[in-house]
Amino acid sequence: MTSSLMGRNIPFGATKENTYSAKVDEKMNSKTPIKTQLPLYKALPTVKSTDRIKPRGSRRVYIETYGCQMNVSDSELMAGILIQNGYEIVDDSDTADVVLLNTCAIRENAETKVLNRLKHLNHLKRQKPNLVLGVCGCMAQHMKTKITDAAPYVDLLLGPDAYRNLPMAINVVTSGDAFLGLRPDKGEDYADIAPIRKEGVRAWLTIQRGCDKMCTFCIVPFVRGRERSIPLPLLVNDVKRLVDEGFKEVVLLGQTVNSYHDGQHNFVDLLFAMSEVEGIERVRFTSPHPSDATDGMIQAMASCDKVCNQIHLPLQSGSTKVLQAMRRTYTAEAYRDLVAKMRERIPNLAISTDVIVGFCGETEADFMETCNLMAEIRYDSAFMFKYSARDGTLAHRTLEDDVSEEEKGRRLRTIIELQEGISHELNQALIGETVEVLVEGESRRDADKYHGKTDGFKTAVFPKVNSKIGELVRVKVESATAHTLLGEIVA
Repeated sequence: MTSSLMGRNIPFGATKENTYSAKVDEKMNSKTPIKTQLPLYKALPTVKSTDRIKPRGSRRVYIETYGCQMNVSDSELMAGILIQNGYEIVDDSDTADVVLLNTCAIRENAETKVLNRLKHLNHLKRQKPNLVLGVCGCMAQHMKTKITDAAPYVDLLLGPDAYRNLPMAINVVTSGDAFLGLRPDKGEDYADIAPIRKEGVRAWLTIQRGCDKMCTFCIVPFVRGRERSIPLPLLVNDVKRLVDEGFKEVVLLGQTVNSYHDGQHNFVDLLFAMSEVEGIERVRFTSPHPSDATDGMIQAMASCDKVCNQIHLPLQSGSTKVLQAMRRTYTAEAYRDLVAKMRERIPNLAISTDVIVGFCGETEADFMETCNLMAEIRYDSAFMFKYSARDGTLAHRTLEDDVSEEEKGRRLRTIIELQEGISHELNQALIGETVEVLVEGESRRDADKYHGKTDGFKTAVFPKVNSKIGELVRVKVESATAHTLLGEIVA
């Protein structure tokens, strides 16, 4: 399964971008069957990993994923639960008996894509009346009845804490009823469930669920609940199993991954423990919170050979005033000092980030502070967005969204152009250098070449000669774009 660290629509069975542009009708076709209300099962039975719920007819399931790597990991978890209960995961919605959309609620655009996709799937459902159609994940938790208003043909809704009930939910729908499972579960961590991952070299391992930070722009605490961490011994065993399955790299996942604490062990303990697992070549993590970037974390990154010299460190804004409005718990000055400290202790550290422009109250002066800080830090790459007000967040309830869409668009285009130039310059500086690359697979554009990632998470493309998937190879960079290094394998 291929993906950037954030922000793609990733079907479990096949990677693709969904770009359906049709608008969702406010009122669905009168021929569409209407479900006035999905039942809420208030006393759901406790389903253990050892329980088996036999499918009632519908066995082939297609899972389509939207959003960040946490959602990709959740889709793998859903696949594990379903396969354990006798279902088959397929790569095409047309051949499936059950279609599940695992969704994201971070930005409005993600929800719009899902609603448009549901409209498209309704055509398939009309051709196959017994098709079970479900919406899972953050959007199901966040939008609830809004989904059933826009898409009354949806059969089931499951929030992030209800995946364990998937087999039961499908059986309920197959029996003729709808199913709604949106009750938060503060104790659910799925630690006893074995995810089903696609073959590859990189595995995503969720070490923490939920978030306690309460940033004003973010819906995550409201849809994923409070932070809870999976015990370190279980995670070590998970990584050992990943090695046995052939994975070479593990990416530790959490909403604020470096705030991990299982009651006995903190994130530093976890990094050292992961590095001691024989057979794992690389350890990464995403996304850390700057306020939890301790000296111990920096020391672990510097001293553990297997922990990559790369970090995704969200900035969000270069203005301390805006950061305070976002409740980010750090200042622009503290962030700048943290980056300087990390670069001093970790040579050749690659840094990527997240930036939001047009947040409530952001003036032109605030925006220029963001531009100046980006130019000063010179990130290797960045995920950049214009602010999208999310219903239910603190910002939506208490702050005025007072920057026009036109101005948000201008500011976004400005920082994208800025970052593209910086990324190109940094990659150009690597021409003539030799970098270590973990071979991941065949290049999409050239069947005679492989692609892989450097220690700094830069994409490299090179001829297949003298290499195979899963190997660490040395590549001499001969040319570069803002996004890709091109080179040849050297001894």
